[in-house]
Amino acid sequence: MRRFSWFNATALTLGFAFLYLPMIILIIYSFNELRLVTVWAGFSTKWYGELFQNEAFLSAAWVTIKVAFWSSTFATILGTMAAYVLVRGGRFLGRTLFSGMIYAPLVMPEVITGLSLLLLFIAIGLDRGVMTIVLAHATFSMCYVSVVVSSRLASFDRSVEEAALDLGCSPFDAFRLVTLPIIAPAVISGWLLAFTLSLDDLVIASFTSGPSSTTLPIRIFSAVRLGVTPEINALSTIMIGIVTVGVITASLVSKRAMTRRAADERKAEQND
Repeated sequence: MRRFSWFNATALTLGFAFLYLPMIILIIYSFNELRLVTVWAGFSTKWYGELFQNEAFLSAAWVTIKVAFWSSTFATILGTMAAYVLVRGGRFLGRTLFSGMIYAPLVMPEVITGLSLLLLFIAIGLDRGVMTIVLAHATFSMCYVSVVVSSRLASFDRSVEEAALDLGCSPFDAFRLVTLPIIAPAVISGWLLAFTLSLDDLVIASFTSGPSSTTLPIRIFSAVRLGVTPEINALSTIMIGIVTVGVITASLVSKRAMTRRAADERKAEQND
């Protein structure tokens, strides 16, 4: 076994400090009594109270959650359909063009995507608002869902699906009752990935949003340009806390599922 050298320890420490030290400082100064975010003047939670009274941030947060939910739902449906066609469709006319159009947003700069969608919405006379942001986010996040679901479908045992067809299921019923439950973890993962990408997006939303549909990243960016305020630190701390709780919960659930699966396997071996 290789020893954990001082160089590895130093590199690991610097890496973690680079990643997490700014977050720790942000969390600490979110409890600062003084409005200046660089001078510590005592512990206080008043900025959290002011944050929950800030209608602009609350409205932007609601718009962001609403956009993320609907765009990830549409992206999951379309991405799953596209993945199924790519994996199960075989060779058909225009397959290369179709796959290229599906995966293009992965490598396309967000500025180009946002500008293209803006010109499209202007050309068809669609007023910018929540709907245009949902369409834009579904457009660029659909490819991520397609990649995740395609990888699961590629390793899918088709004999189970063929057995359902032999037993009288229609192709749609076989997909609904057999294929979809098996690939459900990949579909859920794609939805969560699309939801996260929508929550985090700033560039595309700034091109496709309207005056009454400001998302939270846009609101934070606009506020930061005038200087960092304790309310932004408090908002960031809440978001970090939500992500941390989510990651820990997912890890515990996954660990419990693995433990239960291992126990079931041991019990099955003992019964055999």
